[in-house]
Amino acid sequence: MSTFSLLNTATTSLWAQRRALDVTGQNISNVNTDGYSRQRVDMRAIGGSAVPAFYSTGSGIGGGVNADQVARIRDAFLEGRGHTEHANSAQLTAETDAYQLVEQAFREPGTTGLQNLMADMWRGWQDVANKPEDPAARGQVLKRLETLVGGLHFSSAQLDGQWQQTRENLSVLVDDVNAAAETVARLNTAILRASQSGLPANDLTDQRDLLVMKLADQVGVSVRPRDGGVVDVLVGSVTLVSGGTASKLAVQGTIDPTGAAGDPPRVVTADGGLTVTVGGTAGGQLHTLNSILPTYRTELDAVASALATALNTAHADGYDLDGLQGGALIGSSGGPVTASSITVSLTDPRKIAASSIGPGTPNLDRGNADKLAQLGNGVASPDAAYRKMIVELGVQSAVSQRNLGIQSVITGQVDAARESVAGVNLDEEMTNMLSFQHAYSAASRLVTAIDEMLDVLINRTGRVGL
Repeated sequence: MSTFSLLNTATTSLWAQRRALDVTGQNISNVNTDGYSRQRVDMRAIGGSAVPAFYSTGSGIGGGVNADQVARIRDAFLEGRGHTEHANSAQLTAETDAYQLVEQAFREPGTTGLQNLMADMWRGWQDVANKPEDPAARGQVLKRLETLVGGLHFSSAQLDGQWQQTRENLSVLVDDVNAAAETVARLNTAILRASQSGLPANDLTDQRDLLVMKLADQVGVSVRPRDGGVVDVLVGSVTLVSGGTASKLAVQGTIDPTGAAGDPPRVVTADGGLTVTVGGTAGGQLHTLNSILPTYRTELDAVASALATALNTAHADGYDLDGLQGGALIGSSGGPVTASSITVSLTDPRKIAASSIGPGTPNLDRGNADKLAQLGNGVASPDAAYRKMIVELGVQSAVSQRNLGIQSVITGQVDAARESVAGVNLDEEMTNMLSFQHAYSAASRLVTAIDEMLDVLINRTGRVGL
C-alpha cells in the first residue's frame, strides 16, 4: 500500500464517521417523533483486490471503510404481533364502550331506573287496595304507570340512538380506512422507486408503517412483504392494498335498528360486495350493531310485552267503580307492544278495576287491586325478567372490562418490546456519538501523520549535510 493509498483510507474513515454522526443526530432529533424508527450506519471494510495477477499485487490490508447503507431498525415479528394485539385491544375497547352505554340507557341502579319505576307502580296499586274509594290513589297509580311507560320509551330510544350513532361511526371509519389505504399504496410506489434508484426510503417506510398500524386499530390487518420494500395489506382474506393499488371497502345493511336481524350491517368490498371479516374498532362496532344492542333491545321489548300482558290480564278480572269489567290498561301506539310503542290506554281513574266483585254491582272491594299489586313479586313477573336482564348486562360488561384490562397489558408489553428495538435510546445515542467523534478525531490525526510523512519524503529527503 502506498502512502497516498493510506491517505484515501483515512478519507473514507472521515466520511464514514461523519455520516454516522449525521445519522446519530437524526435519531436524537426524532426521539419524540411518533412512528420514527432509529437508524444505523452499516460500516463495512473495503477489502483489497482479490483478482490474481502476474504483475499487480496488493498488500491485502484493504482500502478503508464503506458507509453507504443506512439501516432502519425494525423487528418484523414484533410488528406483526403489534398489529394483532392493537386490533384485539381496539375491538375490546369498542365493545366495552357499548356495554357502558347500554348500562347508561337503563340507569341502574338509581331512582330513575326502570326497576325503581316498576316498584313505585306496584306500590301505587297497593295504595289503591288500601283506599279503593280515594280518587287520588287511583289517579296516582295511573301517573306512575305513565312514568314507567316513559322510562321504557327513554331506554328504548337510548338503545336506538346508540345503534344509529354506531352505524354512522362505522361508515365514517370505513371512509377513513379507504383514504389510509390509498396513502399506503402511494407510499408503496414511492418506496419502490426509491429502492430501484438506490435512494434511502427509511422515512417513507416509517410513514407507511404508521398508517398500517392505524389500519390495524381500525379494521385489523396483516402485512405480507414483497420485494423492493413494498408490502401488501390484508383484511381477513381480502387484499386491501396490493403494491401500488388500493381496494375500497363499503358498509352495507340496514340503517334502521329494527331491521338488524333481516339485513345486518356488514363491511364489504366496494367492487363485488364480498363480505369482509374485520377486526379492530370496526369489528367491535359490528358486534355492537348485530349482537349487543339487538339482544338488549329484544329483551327490553319482552319486558314491556310481559308487563302489558300481566297488567291487562289481571285488570280484566276486576270491576271498576261503576261495576263494569276492567278494560285494557296498556296498549300500543302501533303494532305489537314493545318498549317503544307501549302506551297507557286507561285515563279515567273511575275505570280502574280495583274490585273483584261484579259485574253490575258498584262497590269498594279491593281484591283485584291487591292482586295487581302482587304481580311484581312472582318468579315469572316482569320485574324478575328485567332483573335477570340487568344482571346479565352487568356480568357481560364486567367480563368485557376485565378482558380489555388483560389485553391492554399484553398490548403494552408488545409495544414496549417494539420500542426497545425501534425506539431511540438517548443514552445509547450519546455513547455512539462519543464513539464516532473519537473515531473522527483519530482519522483526522491519521491524515496529519500522513501529511508529516509526505513532508519528510518530499521536502527533506536528499538534503543530508545541507
